[in-house]
Amino acid sequence: MKVQIVEVGPRDGLQNEKEHVSTAAKIQLIDKLVAAGLHRVEASSFVNPKWIPQLADAEEVLKGITWSSDVTYSALVPNVRGMERAKASGLTEIALFMSASETHNKKNINKTMEETFPVLREVAREALALGMRVRGYVSTVFGCPYEGAVPIDNSRRVTHELLEMGVFEVSLGDTIGVATPKQVREVMEKIVKDTATERLAGHFHDTRGTGLANVAAALDVGIRTFDSSIGGLGGCPYAPGAAGNISTEDLVYMLNGMDWDTGVNLERLLEAGAFIQEELGRELPSKVLKAHLAAVKA
Repeated sequence: MKVQIVEVGPRDGLQNEKEHVSTAAKIQLIDKLVAAGLHRVEASSFVNPKWIPQLADAEEVLKGITWSSDVTYSALVPNVRGMERAKASGLTEIALFMSASETHNKKNINKTMEETFPVLREVAREALALGMRVRGYVSTVFGCPYEGAVPIDNSRRVTHELLEMGVFEVSLGDTIGVATPKQVREVMEKIVKDTATERLAGHFHDTRGTGLANVAAALDVGIRTFDSSIGGLGGCPYAPGAAGNISTEDLVYMLNGMDWDTGVNLERLLEAGAFIQEELGRELPSKVLKAHLAAVKA
């Protein structure tokens, strides 16, 4: 039984870091993640550097990594200009993003949901014409920091629109980490009725400690692709001080124990986690990484 892991640490994780992370460190991190057996890595973002200065060196990072033919590297893009930069950097896959809640979408993209669809449709059309694959992210599926509960029909509609644009996979996100396993089953079961499970992925945050439990719930529904971040990088901007994305080390450890095949070497993965923790100079949230480093010191 196989599960795909999409490593989002170099993008979704590092974009939230306050301290500058060197281009060289990002390059080393990506290479270490690939060496650990990860075959899908979101390497950076081509969003305007004014919005996300931490990832302003996207071109330099992609120029410096050791490209592997059996790895899909991708980047987040907001518009055609970002897509063109990604293509020029050698990427064959990009990711689009929008929210399932109106207020979050306005604050995150500065557009209403209705205004966002044509923009994403144009980007998808141009990317597909260039032979690129397009992935989609839907934020705030399980809760919005401004509106609270988000109607399931919002997420179903956004997912449907993205798939209609030619997106090959839609990642359903618990952006602020409020979801519980019961809610994940209820939401996923309804969205799965509209589309095949192999075209859906789960993107969970561990803000309230339910991240891995939510993965288990999504597995029960038939989801087999999950986003995660090395070391648990990516603290939630709407919950200061809270843990962010689920940790790749924790996810791999759990899946291994459940007899799922991830193709990831946990020991090599822990080396990558220890590396970026050292670079950042602070302890990361990953519990498996903490246990490993404590055992090494003992």
